[in-house]
Formats: sequence, structure tokens, C-alpha cells
Amino acid sequence: MISLSLKLDELIFQETEALLKEQKQSRNSYINEAIDYYNKAKKRKKIAQQLSYESALVRASSQEVLSEFEDLEDDFEQ
Repeated sequence: MISLSLKLDELIFQETEALLKEQKQSRNSYINEAIDYYNKAKKRKKIAQQLSYESALVRASSQEVLSEFEDLEDDFEQ
């Protein structure tokens, strides 16, 4: 484990301490759990943004291919 020092806003600290008392959980465990949750949320957001970007690229390419097929279909019907 790595030790670190951090500064918290007073309100965040007080809310955390109140929750820790209710849950009977160690501060260390709680902060590790919170950071893990936040990291996973950030990763999901990054993946969603990448998926959205790549979907837009595929959409544009698909429209081009569809247009080409429609042109071929029109040529074939004539």
C-alpha cells in the first residue's frame, strides 16, 4: 500500500466522518472504495466518448456505401 496525504474541504470531511460512523467502516477503506468507484466511472465515460466518436465515423462511411449501392441499383434498373 502507498501512503499519501490529502486535503479535504471541511464539509466533505464532516459528511464523510458522519457516514463512516453510521457504516462502521474505516476511513481508509471508504476512501479506497470511493476512488475505485470514481476511476471506473471515468473509464466508462471515456469509453462512451470513444464509442460515440467511432460510431460517427462508421455512420458517415455507411452513408457513402449506401449511396453507392443506390447508384448501382439505379444503373441496373435502367
